[in-house]
Amino acid sequence: MADPLLEGVRVLDLSSGDADAVTRLFADLGADVLKVEPPGGNLGRDELPTLAGASIPFAVHNANKRSAVLDPFEEDDCYRLLDLAGEADIVVDSGLDGLAGAFGAPGPDLAARYPHLVVLSITDFGATGPRSSWRATDAVLYAMCGSLSRSGPTTGTPVLPPDGIASSTAAVQAAWAALVAYYNRLRCGTGDYIDFSRFDAVVMALDPAFGAHGQAAAGDRGAGRWRGRPKNQDAYPILPCQDGYVRLCVMAPRQWRGLRRWLGEPDEFQDPKYDGIAARFAAWPEISALVRALFAEQTMKDLVAAGQAHGVPIAAVLPPSWVLGSEHFQAVGAITEAELVPGVTTRVPTGYFVVDGQRSGFRAPAPTAGADDPYWRGNPVVVPAPSGRVGDRPLAGLRILDLGIIVAGGELGRLFRDLGAEVIKVESADYPDGLRQARAGDAMSESFAWTHRNQLGLGLDLRSEPGKDLFGRLVAQADAVFANFKPGTLAALGFPYETLRRLNPRIVLAGSSAFGDTGPWSTRLGYGPLVRAATGVTRLWTSDDPGEGADGARHSFYDATTIFPDHVVGRVTAIAALAAVIHRDRTGHGAHVHISQAEVVLNQLDTLYVAEAARAAGIGPMRDDTSLQAVCPCAGDDEWCVISIGSDDEWRCVANLFDHPHWADDPRFATGESRLANRRELVELLSALTRTRTPVRVAELLQSSGVPAGPMNRPPDILEDPQLLERNLFSDMVHPLVGRPLPAETGPAPFQHIPPAPQRPAPLPGQDTRQICRDVLRMGPDETERLIDDGVLFVTTPENA
Repeated sequence: MADPLLEGVRVLDLSSGDADAVTRLFADLGADVLKVEPPGGNLGRDELPTLAGASIPFAVHNANKRSAVLDPFEEDDCYRLLDLAGEADIVVDSGLDGLAGAFGAPGPDLAARYPHLVVLSITDFGATGPRSSWRATDAVLYAMCGSLSRSGPTTGTPVLPPDGIASSTAAVQAAWAALVAYYNRLRCGTGDYIDFSRFDAVVMALDPAFGAHGQAAAGDRGAGRWRGRPKNQDAYPILPCQDGYVRLCVMAPRQWRGLRRWLGEPDEFQDPKYDGIAARFAAWPEISALVRALFAEQTMKDLVAAGQAHGVPIAAVLPPSWVLGSEHFQAVGAITEAELVPGVTTRVPTGYFVVDGQRSGFRAPAPTAGADDPYWRGNPVVVPAPSGRVGDRPLAGLRILDLGIIVAGGELGRLFRDLGAEVIKVESADYPDGLRQARAGDAMSESFAWTHRNQLGLGLDLRSEPGKDLFGRLVAQADAVFANFKPGTLAALGFPYETLRRLNPRIVLAGSSAFGDTGPWSTRLGYGPLVRAATGVTRLWTSDDPGEGADGARHSFYDATTIFPDHVVGRVTAIAALAAVIHRDRTGHGAHVHISQAEVVLNQLDTLYVAEAARAAGIGPMRDDTSLQAVCPCAGDDEWCVISIGSDDEWRCVANLFDHPHWADDPRFATGESRLANRRELVELLSALTRTRTPVRVAELLQSSGVPAGPMNRPPDILEDPQLLERNLFSDMVHPLVGRPLPAETGPAPFQHIPPAPQRPAPLPGQDTRQICRDVLRMGPDETERLIDDGVLFVTTPENA
């Protein structure tokens, strides 16, 4: 980009491993990211899997950065590191595994020494709390955050989500927290120290039990509650076809009628009752027999084309090796051919961000260790005199017009409002946000209460000319517009970005959609389950023991109960939006940022996709990661724990801990390759020992020996988790229309100078219409009431809800 959003921002990267992905996000947006490595290079350069002897995760997550070598045993280099930190804006460190402590300058000391500095210290469980010394892998995080308890056969062994999603989700949350603190520093002149926990982040941002589409009742431990996985594992049916599988996501009545036409209008399903999801679900064994017969002899490609023609949401369940070669991702530039490691060119995801129609992502491969001198480029950003007070919310003073819907759109607005922005939720009387759908008799869903707290509700008909005029007047006074409609919808309403910019040259438009706003797939009907199918996630989220489905023999896929990637998409869009605001404040010009949910998935699983693409192209040599993740039964009713064995030393620790030291030298298990080859036998041996202990006790024993392990938590367990309680992750949120307190997150991270989120109740549709007309649009009461009578505006109050 000619003028990157974070141009001039200086980020000192002292991290390693999973934290590398955090600073890659800043580098993609144009920040000068300087990675400091010790002599011999960062240990992450050896992380598996490797391609031609070079670590794929290191190569991917350190693209667009610079590298300098400093020696912590050299006094001059220690002083040089302090100088670099003093001239930086953000420092990212990996706690005990990072370099800051080795140079005698741990994160808290750096923050105290340089009050302007934002210091982000990333560890698995945080620096405080009873489990601060524990170690986590993605599998352990899945178990402890609650995702594992919702994944897999109704009874039996739970199914782990694909490796990589948890770490990437934590990286996005960490980048959001650091950018918020940096924006706060621009406002008040004071930086922050952030003790960031990857566990906290995954609980909040992956598949939160207490967030959009979570359930308040999930926290109950009532007698007789079901202990297995959810019973709706096939809510989005997957059906076989000639060359694979396709997934349907038929929600609306018009989509069902399209499917019915496709089936030849069968007489037995003409009853209008089948317009309802419940009736179709009850009759699915009969309906699916017709669908299976129709699909059996057709290819995935032909079925997707026919489904789109009939208005039926459908996607091919693609294998990961196909994804980076798909026509869509090629056409929109979501992947690039790059010399990822010296002498090896392969396909690489470009990055999350599209800014003003241009990619803001992969530009240069990871540097060799010490390729750059330990100095900053150019001049620092000229920071205006602070205009705010320390301790105020950092986004106070920003006004957001929020057209966002369902989870991804709702999360984006909430993230800004929790940090002080004024967020005006704009809704139509005829088309309210689908997240408002509540149980019969309830005035508001728990999901909407969580996702739209602290916002103002404006009822406005954007299809009417007077409504368009009012919205234009709001745009002229706003800082940003948020929307996640199907591409083209905002333009069809009369407000493409060019029009918004004409009304307000400083406006930021931040949006997301299923497959992006350009390319062959941009017009596809998109839901999260279809995005997962089309990006390979569904193929990765599998079980060796699929069991039976509602219509007989079942496929092996188990991603139906996740909401991934919606919550992550909201955070990625928030990073882009706030970076655009920072750019606007520096240059005076707004920006249009757009995030594709499908491309978020590609970049969440970038290591896996690069490895698959290289393997499919015959590029090598490649050395795979041989870590083993075991899901083992424990004492109790449907209780489980996860054990991660990443090295021979960790396997030896496990063998000794369980008093079977001979296992370490058993040829079946002595190496990573042999452990994977004999995985079933190994898990059976471990299970015989874990069955007599509780999940927490197994995890405590292994963690005390340095082996990552964790209990499978259900939502009630999350509320009682001692680590989360110590770190005050949740507080009770009360809404007058919801019959019970709701556990709600207190903020994206434990800041020192940013207060917890406020808890103003989420509004009813149009609840604040009169207030907004009076205070923002400066309209008189007569004009407001006339527009209400004409249907241009609408109002709902708690009394007439």
